[in-house]
Amino acid sequence: MTMHRPTAELDHLGDKIAELSAHLEAATARLLDLIREFDARGGWNTGFRSCAAWLSWRVGLDSGTARERVRVARALGTLPALAEALARGELSYAKVRALTRVATPETEARLLAVGRAGTAAHIERIVRGWRRVDRQAEAREAARQHAHRALHVYHDEDGTVVLRGRLAPEVGALLLRALDAAREALYQRRRENGPAGPATDPVEAAPTRAQQHADALALLAETALHQGLDPGVAGERYQVVVHVDAPVLADPAQPGQCVLDDGPRVSGETSRRLACDAGWVVMRHAPGGRLVEVGARTRTIPPALRRALQHQDRSCRFPGCGVRFGQGHHVRHWAEGGPTTLSNLALLCRRHHRAVHEGGYQIERLPDGALQFRRPDGRALPAVPSPAKVPSDPVETLRTQHASQGLRLHARTGCAGWLGERLDVGWAIDVLHPLATRAVR
Repeated sequence: MTMHRPTAELDHLGDKIAELSAHLEAATARLLDLIREFDARGGWNTGFRSCAAWLSWRVGLDSGTARERVRVARALGTLPALAEALARGELSYAKVRALTRVATPETEARLLAVGRAGTAAHIERIVRGWRRVDRQAEAREAARQHAHRALHVYHDEDGTVVLRGRLAPEVGALLLRALDAAREALYQRRRENGPAGPATDPVEAAPTRAQQHADALALLAETALHQGLDPGVAGERYQVVVHVDAPVLADPAQPGQCVLDDGPRVSGETSRRLACDAGWVVMRHAPGGRLVEVGARTRTIPPALRRALQHQDRSCRFPGCGVRFGQGHHVRHWAEGGPTTLSNLALLCRRHHRAVHEGGYQIERLPDGALQFRRPDGRALPAVPSPAKVPSDPVETLRTQHASQGLRLHARTGCAGWLGERLDVGWAIDVLHPLATRAVR
C-alpha cells in the first residue's frame, strides 16, 4: 500500500499539470484573438513599425516570437476550426503554429484530425512532408515569377517618383540583405568621414509596410551612389538639395519657398526635418531674385558632435525603437535659436524623426535631462510600459473565466489520440494532401 500512494500522488500531480496546460492553451487562443483584432485595427501604430514591434515593447516578447504570434493570429482568422480547437484546449499552440504554415480553408478539416491524433513532433514531420509534395509546383511558380519580373519608374503629377515592380523571392531576399549592408556601410562612413546628407522620404503620418520599404530603398540608393556606383564630383553630384526660405525654417506656417532642386514642393516641416542633420548654405538674394551672396557650406551637426551623440544615445530614443542608425534631431530647432549642443540633440531613426516633425509627435528635454515623448493628442508616451495587473491567484482566475464560457477542461482535454504506432509520413501525405489525393484517384 505504501508503494501505491506516491504513484497516485504523482498521477494526480501530472493531471494537474495537464489540466492547467489546457487552460493555458485556451487562454492563448483568446490572446491570439486580441492580437488579431489589435493588429487589424492598427492599435500598434503609435510610433511602432508593426504589431510585432509593439508586442516586443509592451509584452516583452523577443522579436521572432512576436512575429510568429502575429502570423498565427492572422492565420487563425481564416481557419475557424483550428481556432476553436485551440480555444477549447484540444490542440496545443505548438501544434496550431505548425499547422497554420500549410493549412487552408479547404484542407483545414483533415489537418485538424491530424492535430488531434498526433503529437507535436508528428505534426512537424507531416508539415515538412506536405511542403515537399509542392516542390514541382513551386518550381513552375519560380519560373513564372522570373518571367514576370519588372520594375517601372515614372514621375507622378505631384512630382513624386512612383515605383512599381515585382521581384522573384530570391532577388527580394538579396535586396533585403543589401539594405542591411547599406545601413552598416553608411554607419561606418559617418563614423569615419562625418554624416552624409539625408534622402527625402514620402511624408505620411501612418506608414504602411510598403512605405517602410520605400524609406529603406531611399537609404540604399543614397549609400550605393556615394559608395562607388557613381561618386560624381567630390561627393556632391547626387546630393538631395532643398531650397528653403529662412522664415519657413523658423515657422512652417510662414509663407515662403520650400522646394527640391528639381522643382517639386515639400512641406515646411519636411524641410525642418531635413535641416536637423544636414549641410546648409546661406544664400542672399536681391528683391528681384538676383543672387547676391553665397555663404560657405556648413554641417548642422559636425562630425565630432555626431560621434558624441552616437556614443550618448546609442540608438533611436523613441520609446520601444532601438534602431542603431539614426539622424540627429534638434529638440529645439536651430532655426528657432536652439543650440547645436549635445544637450539639445537626440538620436532618432528616419521613421521616428519624420514622426516628430510631420507626424505630430512631440519631444522635450525635462529638467533632469530625460527626454519626454508625447503622442499627437498630447498624451505622454512612456519609455517603459506600465506593468500588467496580475490577479493574486491567476490559475483560479483562468478556471473561473473558462467555466463561465462553458469550457470543461480536464487532464485529458489536450491528449493526443496516438497509441504509439510508427508514423508513416509518406502514407499520411498521400492520404491528406490535395495534390497527392488527386494523383491517387
